[in-house]
Amino acid sequence: MCFLSSMLSCNTTFRHFQREEMGHFSQDQTSPKNFVNVISSNSTRSYGCYEGEDAFTFYVVALSVASIGLPLTLLAIFALYSLVQKDHVAVIYVINLLITDLIQICCFIIKVAINNKEICDVLRYIIHVTAVMVSICFMVVISLERYLVVAWPLWYRFRRSIKTSLIVCFVVWMLPFLNLLMFFYGGDYCETTAACLLLLPFPLLIFFLYGTLKALSATRSVPTEEKRQIVSILVLVFLIYTLMFLPRVIYSLAKNFRQDPIFEIVTITPVYFSPLADLVLYVFMRKGIADKLLASLCCKIECNDTGQSAMHEDSKNSGSPMQTDREDLEKECEKV
Repeated sequence: MCFLSSMLSCNTTFRHFQREEMGHFSQDQTSPKNFVNVISSNSTRSYGCYEGEDAFTFYVVALSVASIGLPLTLLAIFALYSLVQKDHVAVIYVINLLITDLIQICCFIIKVAINNKEICDVLRYIIHVTAVMVSICFMVVISLERYLVVAWPLWYRFRRSIKTSLIVCFVVWMLPFLNLLMFFYGGDYCETTAACLLLLPFPLLIFFLYGTLKALSATRSVPTEEKRQIVSILVLVFLIYTLMFLPRVIYSLAKNFRQDPIFEIVTITPVYFSPLADLVLYVFMRKGIADKLLASLCCKIECNDTGQSAMHEDSKNSGSPMQTDREDLEKECEKV
């Protein structure tokens, strides 16, 4: 009896100790209310600076872009630095664009590695947003420079220099400091104001692209290879802005849908891939690579158009000079 009473006493003491250690979690965990709280706490788990239901998605995207973009961006910057010449100032703007991408990638790395609210807020609202705005500004400058080369060649030829390009870069880097006033004094309209600022380059990029295409169709002094390079750069810049940054503008303006995790992922995730998309500009700045790609594409299109237009005439003009020219064109396309 003494042994049995001592065992019961030990069992009661253990249960009392367990209840004190775990609180009332063990006895109430099976209730529906606490079960929902447990699921909610697991769904709002934080990954670095990212919190909420979509935290893991942004965490994986940021980590992937940082691991791929960091070495490639550094290599592209060093490679483009060797192309800086007195008459090729567009490379300077592309280098500054890649520097803004490098800042964004460094922000991704820090946001993945730490979980400090103050530091995360600084990275999110000052450094990262500022780097994105500078990146968009340099995209506009690159499009403007390509437009001036074609539309105003004589005027621009005597005014472009490395010194002028450096002054333009300095002004662009200073513009985002106006963004700090918006964050400190913008209040509830901060997000909407940022969206309006990000939307301003859209009509400018359309104007530069249309004006360049119109000027190229009328000029004969620009070589064909340079025409291809200019058009490809302008189209690429416009696509990067439209696909990467325009969804972010839609997110800022659609105030009623900001709490939707799927809408947030669809509209904000493309901005994370902008550093990788900007690396394609490096390819088109290298004349050899860009010319081979564009020449191959144009030749394939020309071969297809010629083949379709002359298909119904092959039976009538068998052995004619038209068929011989078509065969020669097909051989050239095969070489490319």
